[in-house]
Amino acid sequence: MASLDRVKVLVLGDSGVGKSSLVHLLCQNQVLGNPSWTVGCSVDVRVHDYREGTPEEKTYYIELWDVGGSVGSANSVKSTRAVFYNSVNGIILVHDLTNKKSSQNLYRWSLEALNRDLVPTGVLVTNGDYDREQFADNQIPLLVIGTKLDQIHETKRHEVLTRIAFLAEDFNAEEINLVIEKRYFLREGNQIPGFPDRKRFGGGTFKSLHYD
Repeated sequence: MASLDRVKVLVLGDSGVGKSSLVHLLCQNQVLGNPSWTVGCSVDVRVHDYREGTPEEKTYYIELWDVGGSVGSANSVKSTRAVFYNSVNGIILVHDLTNKKSSQNLYRWSLEALNRDLVPTGVLVTNGDYDREQFADNQIPLLVIGTKLDQIHETKRHEVLTRIAFLAEDFNAEEINLVIEKRYFLREGNQIPGFPDRKRFGGGTFKSLHYD
């Protein structure tokens, strides 16, 4: 059997936003019934056929690195996480649409992962302090995923989505907001939701993940 190309994708965000549940759903095609807090980092894998059914088809071994979401400002915590940030091919930034702070903290997570060689400052970065130009030359694909949209009343969803609309633009990333429906898990071929064949493309989208 031919060896598979390895792809390392970080999954970053605050504790409780649903990172572990998302990774389990993507890799195992089933819901994580009783998720626990991630300590350090948990790695799950998925075999993905890129451009399946075309002459350019290629199989990749995708590692999803679910990094513990402690927001402690201690330098030792951030320095420990830095060991996970080497040789990264993509980053998924996850936030809870019902938790405004988790959305703001995505700036800190991106700075921490992409500035892994710098001394951690422990400073919480909000959108007002974020300089888009700082990572203008970043070549790592970024994907922003908002979870728990189904927990927001329909009359409030427009307000929430308007509030977080700038996130994808700030990160030059694709944006997906998830609605979980308890029926069946829908896959678009074998493609990881939100990780298209091309590196980046604009515009936010909605996806419904179904499961038994």
